[in-house]
Amino acid sequence: MKLLMIVVDETKKEQLEVVLEEAGVAGYTELSRAAGSGSTGPRLGSRAFPRTSAVVFTFVPDEALDPLRDRLRSFCADCGERLRMVAWDVDDLGETT
Repeated sequence: MKLLMIVVDETKKEQLEVVLEEAGVAGYTELSRAAGSGSTGPRLGSRAFPRTSAVVFTFVPDEALDPLRDRLRSFCADCGERLRMVAWDVDDLGETT
């Protein structure tokens, strides 16, 4: 299983959610209005640098990662925004009650 982290411009978050749903992603966790600086410049949510990012985490089976990555790259090309993806190998320890 993989833990996928996607960083995208906050204004493209809803479009990303549609892509994830169409790809069969069952659930995700989102951190909205993430601030920072990187290759696209500062995104601080301030007057000087008003843009922010959204950080989305989801778990995907190993075999689903490549097709999802390709779909997200197509989304990026279509919307004209960069997005950053990172995947980690994880062990699913199950749910607790």
